[in-house]
Amino acid sequence: MSNDKKSSELAGTDTPDRSNTSEKIDQLERFREDATDRALTTNTGTRIADNQNTLKAGDRGPSLLEDFIMREKIMHFDHERIPERVVHARGSAAHGYFQVYEPLSDLTKADFLNDPSKKTPVFVRFSTVQGPRGSADTVRDVRGFATKFYTDEGNFDLVGNNMPVFFIQDAIKFPDFVHAVKPEPHNEIPTGQSAHDTFWDFVSLTPESAHMVLWVMSDRAIPVHFRGMQGFGVHTFRMINAEGKSVFVKFHWRPVSGVYSLVWDEAQKLAGKDPDFNRRMLWEDIEKGDYPEWELGIQVVPEEDEHKFDFDLLDATKIIPEELVPVRVVGKMTLNRNPDNFFAETEQAAFHIGHIVPGIDFTNDPLLQGRLFSYTDTQLLRLGGPNFNEIPINRPVSPVHNNQRDALHRQAINKGRASYEPNSIDSGWPKETPPAPSGGGFESYPERVSGTKIRNRSESFGDHFSQATLFWNSMSPPEKEHIISAYSFELAKVERLFIRERQVNEILANIDMTLATRVAKNVGVAAPTGPTVAARKQSLNESPALSQVNLLAGNIKSRKVAILVTDGVEESDITYIKDLLMKEGAMSKLIGMSASPVTTAGGSELIPDASMEGLPSIAFDAVFVPGGAAAAKAMAADGNAQHYLLEAYKHLKAIALCGDAGSLASHLRLDPDEGLLLASKGGELGDKFVAAMAKHRVWAREPKAKAIPA
Repeated sequence: MSNDKKSSELAGTDTPDRSNTSEKIDQLERFREDATDRALTTNTGTRIADNQNTLKAGDRGPSLLEDFIMREKIMHFDHERIPERVVHARGSAAHGYFQVYEPLSDLTKADFLNDPSKKTPVFVRFSTVQGPRGSADTVRDVRGFATKFYTDEGNFDLVGNNMPVFFIQDAIKFPDFVHAVKPEPHNEIPTGQSAHDTFWDFVSLTPESAHMVLWVMSDRAIPVHFRGMQGFGVHTFRMINAEGKSVFVKFHWRPVSGVYSLVWDEAQKLAGKDPDFNRRMLWEDIEKGDYPEWELGIQVVPEEDEHKFDFDLLDATKIIPEELVPVRVVGKMTLNRNPDNFFAETEQAAFHIGHIVPGIDFTNDPLLQGRLFSYTDTQLLRLGGPNFNEIPINRPVSPVHNNQRDALHRQAINKGRASYEPNSIDSGWPKETPPAPSGGGFESYPERVSGTKIRNRSESFGDHFSQATLFWNSMSPPEKEHIISAYSFELAKVERLFIRERQVNEILANIDMTLATRVAKNVGVAAPTGPTVAARKQSLNESPALSQVNLLAGNIKSRKVAILVTDGVEESDITYIKDLLMKEGAMSKLIGMSASPVTTAGGSELIPDASMEGLPSIAFDAVFVPGGAAAAKAMAADGNAQHYLLEAYKHLKAIALCGDAGSLASHLRLDPDEGLLLASKGGELGDKFVAAMAKHRVWAREPKAKAIPA
């Protein structure tokens, strides 16, 4: 035996056999593939002729179960991640109740929408779409807004978003969209954001996404709190009344607190300093008894008016402008209880667009139709089998009796010998329930369907830019500037110049030339010379209901105010503002230069709730600085205090400086404005401070604020 061989054996290993290593590499190589110049196929090798459209009964007909291509594609997508959700993995939730204001018997036979005395329990989960469970709350992203109603007739799940449209029109494209927006597969970067090549490559090649991408580039994608978000059912649904009459409906959640968002610099800083910001605010507000509330609204379209619009009601990339069909407010939802166990409730909640009750039904929206398949499929994997509805958080309050038994994680202990229907052994039970009016059994709306079996997109789905233009035209000047900045930020991170050029020239130029030209300059591509698609004539040029500046509540209920304190502060100013804020329904915290006790000018002691570093200005909606010569002098000499005020000013927040604290404005070279208020004492600032906070931001300050370093 050679010395080399002996040494190898003593070390516990053999010298590698180079021939075996090469053979192993060759074996592995046959599993690698390069799709260049290859046909798109199913998992069994069948070449695919149409990867854009689900198989339907006619252009606008329902999707067909026999579509093995769509089912295989979505089935694989649903099973790509375990155990967290493939999308909407990062979420937080709360319990509450819903009450309808008045019976809706003219529209629906759904029991929970017809009894104003009934409090229907709900469980609501808010989420981001792109990032995993460990990502930050405040990234630029769509927010999920899923509501489970535990009605006496079974669970109804309204599974929506904080934006009323979606990126794609047909569910067969959902895996493609999510693969594109997720971190790039070669390096799993970036997490929780869409500023990368694969996302912009996909949307620049998919014009139907133009409207939704514009929403995502707007302030809607960076909400301050969940309680400040609207919610939408996205799809057009049906309601059916006891007489069998059907209408089309769109669902809306309107926050009682109003609709408001972060500014971009704020969102980025919160992602680093407090990645749990949104879930923390939801939890703390409920614990304090400051319960978030939303009103439920519906847009109702009679069946005979289905085709009277400039767009197709079945197109999930379109809204029904409120100027054409007003939103009818029908009830209120209040969230008043936090979960007892995050995993058992928030993580195991199984929302499903197919969970409906008598009086609510589907339409042939091809995105909705695909979701009906997908949601069941994904729960089977994520929650360990077909008994996911027996998990406590998913269990309905109405009785459940059927012939489904066994399978993984079975909870119910079924009595009886017959697990089939019909049967005579158990006297035929459980039995069918006739539909209304003799019973309450669910029956599908008897819609007449005919058409050639086809993979095609209806011509009525062909306009991809008009509503994006409507959204752009409806924005206020500050909102337009934020959209331009968002596109510029994201596209500047796209490495491939041709993707930037395509997004600007073939998408943005067809929305608005000013938008396209401004973004082109910011991302280093040539400005477009004009649109590439002829604009379609629309009945509306703008819709004020789309702008967040028109959706504020007009009050400061639930807003958070930082009161800056240090030695020598005037206690009377603090007492005044705390009483005023409490009266207005707002919250306040004392923020010190450290967490140490503070001695007021009158000699009493105050205990700060936090330090300036511990709770920065980005955690608050406004800042109040009481008077006191010694306190003002100390803050003027302290870097953290200066940064606190400069940051609040940069983020366009209301700032009140009382008495001697007014000198801080000149010290920091800040000009007073409608939101930077100075007075000799707190009592002179109260009403103006409240009015400035109610406007959420001092938008007129933004040009000056941009000069302040981040």
